[in-house]
Amino acid sequence: MRVRLALAGVAILALGGGPATGEGTPPSFEVPAAGTYELPPITRVGEHQLLDPAGTPGPILGLAENQAALVSFVYAHCPQACPAALAVLQRVDRALAARPTLASRVRMVTVSFDPERDTPEQMGRIARNLAPVSDWRFLTAASNAQIAPVLEDYGQDTQPLRFGDDDPERLRHVLKVFLVDSSRSVRNIYSSGFMTSELLLADLETVLGGG
Repeated sequence: MRVRLALAGVAILALGGGPATGEGTPPSFEVPAAGTYELPPITRVGEHQLLDPAGTPGPILGLAENQAALVSFVYAHCPQACPAALAVLQRVDRALAARPTLASRVRMVTVSFDPERDTPEQMGRIARNLAPVSDWRFLTAASNAQIAPVLEDYGQDTQPLRFGDDDPERLRHVLKVFLVDSSRSVRNIYSSGFMTSELLLADLETVLGGG
């Protein structure tokens, strides 16, 4: 039984600034209790190698048995959707820190789909601004050619946009965050219409069986 819920509002975080401090507007819906619903597999993704902030290659997931990951795709020049998603994920990060049993089984991964501008160093700056307290990794690719099969595998489309000579190129994209289990099965896909920290935490508990 799939659960699709509406997003009421989140604190906005500027990618180049400090961490969000607001808790956001509480959801306008009642998030079902973890374990009272099912999240059957939607599709399956492969494992891919990308670069961490030190420029070291490593797997996007690298999950052990009975772990799950929240994989988000963003880019630093995004004016609104990506900062909003990172604000939600930051609240998940803080909530996980208070729940070590669950946190030990959750990995958060933020991947840039704009590797020409989002270098490993830039992803490191984003990580420092967000100041993660759980297992939250920030990755990019060496080139557009390297990130292309990752985006295709996850179904994350992007399209270049330019509004004027003085504006940096922006990328049209549908915000997507993926809940992936240790078998690399996608168990939920969140977009701006139904993504809150409360729902993500409940879904993680549902997939992992408590915590």
